Amino acid sequence: MAKEKRRKFTKKFKADVVKLVLEGGKNQAEVARQFDLSDSSVNNWVKQAKVDAGQGPAGALTTAEKEELTKLRRENRELRMERDFLKKAAAFFAKHQK
Repeated sequence: MAKEKRRKFTKKFKADVVKLVLEGGKNQAEVARQFDLSDSSVNNWVKQAKVDAGQGPAGALTTAEKEELTKLRRENRELRMERDFLKKAAAFFAKHQK
């Protein structure tokens, strides 16, 4: 069975779908069927939009916070790799200076 290619959606498209649900008077299932989306995708987008608007549960991360967290994790991973490389290089040169 071939794996289905994952679709990507623009921020504007997601915002338009969320707007239809929140302001258009349609429920999530109707909007999902209309745009050939999964119910869970539309549900997640609506939840995230509510969090971004300050209406989400306490402790929920906004989209900007999630992006920053991803960026910081990537940077942290790179810094660890650089640190490990420098440790190995220092050990190599210390060993060969004798």
